[in-house]
Amino acid sequence: MGHTIGEVATQLGLATSTLRYYEAEGLLPSVERSAGGRRLFSQRDVEACRVIECLKASGLSIRQIKDFMDMVAEGDSSLPARLELFRSRREAVRQQVRELEQVLAVLDYKAWYYEQAVAAGTEAGVGQLGPDDLPAEHRAAKEHLGSQIG
Repeated sequence: MGHTIGEVATQLGLATSTLRYYEAEGLLPSVERSAGGRRLFSQRDVEACRVIECLKASGLSIRQIKDFMDMVAEGDSSLPARLELFRSRREAVRQQVRELEQVLAVLDYKAWYYEQAVAAGTEAGVGQLGPDDLPAEHRAAKEHLGSQIG
């Protein structure tokens, strides 16, 4: 017995329109239909949706995800290409994480900066602090910013 589109949407936190779109774009070619024409998603379809969402979150376009799904349908002959795709996406996501860690460090520094300014009632003193006067965890972010604007 398959899962209804509503059940799958709830389970995955997706809109039913997203699941219909995935099917229309050929990302879920094996979704069956009941005698009444309702979509019935197998567990394999649900797992495919999870992979689709992961690939989407990694930055792939729907076209690129469709290409991946076509590779899956090709079978074992596409294993090297699929491996390369996941290695490539993994490195791209690692780079995004590094960039986001830099953003987070700046946000942490600026939050600390304004906490100090609010406590003092002015940013005059905190704005004059040199790198050695800053907490160690904020030095790299301050250096990254250089001269700062509020």
